[in-house]
Amino acid sequence: MSEIAYVRGDATVPLGKGVKVIAHVCNDLGGWGKGFVLALSRRRPQPEAAYRAWYRDRAAGGFGLGAVQLVQVERYVWVANMIGQRGTRTGSKGVPVRYEAVDTALGRLAGEVSGLGASVHMPRIGCGLAGGKWSRIEPLITRRLTGRGFAVTVYDHGEGAG
Repeated sequence: MSEIAYVRGDATVPLGKGVKVIAHVCNDLGGWGKGFVLALSRRRPQPEAAYRAWYRDRAAGGFGLGAVQLVQVERYVWVANMIGQRGTRTGSKGVPVRYEAVDTALGRLAGEVSGLGASVHMPRIGCGLAGGKWSRIEPLITRRLTGRGFAVTVYDHGEGAG
């Protein structure tokens, strides 16, 4: 069983050799415009375009909580759009992140990563605008990915991250 590697850096520019998947959490409303996705879109337009098309065709495309969409952005780099939050605002049902959906998405991601022979790179998913707690997300990553032998690197960006 491997452990999550924590580094200071930019998850949109994954470190290391070989095939890499940048994983992040999206909402179920088709909204793309705040948080990590902005940094992602500054570097590569394909994940946003694919996510928006997926949302538009949601009735036929399997879009929903727990779903994963893999988008190739370079020869050896993919982005995993994972639907892990209900809406975008904290309300009567709590914060937007849905831990069960993140868990399901990570399980699906494991299958994709296995097929690609890839390592996984991510910010602290579900913990920014989605309002989640890393103490609840980290064990999901351990169970679904590192516990099954997949290499995972989590990036803390800038000062005060962590």
